[in-house]
This record gives sequence, structure tokens and C-alpha cells, in this order.
Amino acid sequence: MAVATFDVNEIKRRMQGAIAALKNDLGSLRTGRATPSLLDPIQVDAYGATMQMAQVATISVPEPRLLSVSVWDRSMVGAVEKAIRESDLGLNPQTEGQTIRLRIPEMNEQRRKEMVKVAHKYAEEARIAVRHVRRDGMDLLKKLEKDGDLSEDDSKRQAEQVQKATDQAVSDVDQTVAAKEKEILQV
Repeated sequence: MAVATFDVNEIKRRMQGAIAALKNDLGSLRTGRATPSLLDPIQVDAYGATMQMAQVATISVPEPRLLSVSVWDRSMVGAVEKAIRESDLGLNPQTEGQTIRLRIPEMNEQRRKEMVKVAHKYAEEARIAVRHVRRDGMDLLKKLEKDGDLSEDDSKRQAEQVQKATDQAVSDVDQTVAAKEKEILQV
């Protein structure tokens, strides 16, 4: 059996993965401003399979409160329009040939507060993921120390590095969600 090795860069990479997932989740939250990532969660029934919106159309932002969806295949326009209507985004598609226009309506105060709660839920999930990575790293250090593959001093030094990486990752999560909260609450 191969001897397990400890690499703090691998721990940092996994923590950055949790932050990237958070940014992806936050990108799909509606803020009152048009963004192509708003349509990422929408699945379209196309060619006998379920596909993401980006696989059947080009999404652009011609104005701050307008999304333009250019469907590549004319026969798919109806399916794309149906998928947008059935999504829980509250958007009303207006079809003009192969282009679907989506006006982003102004959000009321209650909806903004709900979006902030969802953003905080995503942030807590990211913090939990970061703490799981930290725990895995600390468990590996303890195992290596117990097996005699790592000295006690080296183990403590590595544990400090893992804790610093964890603190930095949690700080990044907090900054990311604070920026998204500000964006959501901006009128």
C-alpha cells in the first residue's frame, strides 16, 4: 500500500473549489439586473434529451434589465420559451423569430430579503464544505503522525497552515456573500 502524503496545496485547492461552487450558486440568484448566468439552472427538452440553456442558445445582455436568448435551431424556440416560462424565475418571454427577449422585472423589498436569505444559505453550505476539507486535512495529519511518517513538530506546523488556509477560505466566503448581498439589496 502506498504511503499517504500530506500536501497543503491540495487542501487549499479543495477549499477554492468550495468557493467556486458558492460563486456559481450566487450567480444564479436574481438581483434585478440581467446576467446570463441567471438562466444557467434552466433545462430545455431538446432532441429527446434534457439540455442546459447554453447548449441550445446564445444568451446576451443588450441592456441592464434585458436578456436576449438567440435560439440556434428554429424548431427549438417553443421548447426554450416553455422552459423559461416553467422555471421559477418569474420571467415572461417575448418571442421575435428565433430571439427571445426577457425583461428582468424590478424586485420588491420582500423578494430581495428572500434572496439574501438564500445567499446566506449558500454561504453556510460553502463554509461547511471548507470545514470538511479542514477536518480531512487534520485527520490525515493525525494519521501520518500516529504512523510515524510525520514528526510532531511538522504535524503542528502543517496544522497551522491548514488552519490559516481555512481562515482565508472562510473570509473569502464572507466577502463573496457580503458583495452579493449588497448587489441584491441595491435598488
